[in-house]
Amino acid sequence: MTANNTAPDHRETVGYLKRHTLVVVTAESCTAGLIASRLAAAPGAGEVLECAFVVYDPKAKRRCLGVPAEVLERNNLTSEPVALEMARGALRHSDGNVAVSNTGVADDSDPEITPGTQCYAWVFRDARGVREFTETRVFEGERNQIREASADYALGRIAHYHAQSGAQHRA
Repeated sequence: MTANNTAPDHRETVGYLKRHTLVVVTAESCTAGLIASRLAAAPGAGEVLECAFVVYDPKAKRRCLGVPAEVLERNNLTSEPVALEMARGALRHSDGNVAVSNTGVADDSDPEITPGTQCYAWVFRDARGVREFTETRVFEGERNQIREASADYALGRIAHYHAQSGAQHRA
């Protein structure tokens, strides 16, 4: 995927979240708060964004979100298992009912990981239980283009995974 130079308008995402009574909490590493910031830029976001955890350092992932040390030791920081534990931790530490997490590399800082690799988790919680989804994508572009594209992608996939979770659709 190629990073996009224009920031999308996330009004549609905010509308979807409102219609489905979803309140977002983010757990962000590589995007460093951009997911929450992009959502907050849309009118009405105050009704659908509860909080954001920016946990760049592995110690912060453990301390703030309770990511188990074993998960961090067994997996690269840029991995779906780490993203999933970040999202789980964000839900545990918030009143949100959907957590979106991101971890990745936007440059060549990790020789084991392709630059632009971004790992995500989307975790939905309601009366029926918890449904979890993970995904990895690779974006191309400059460092901040990758981070911005990654944040927009994370928001853009909420409706997709919410529908896959078996949630009832409202008009």
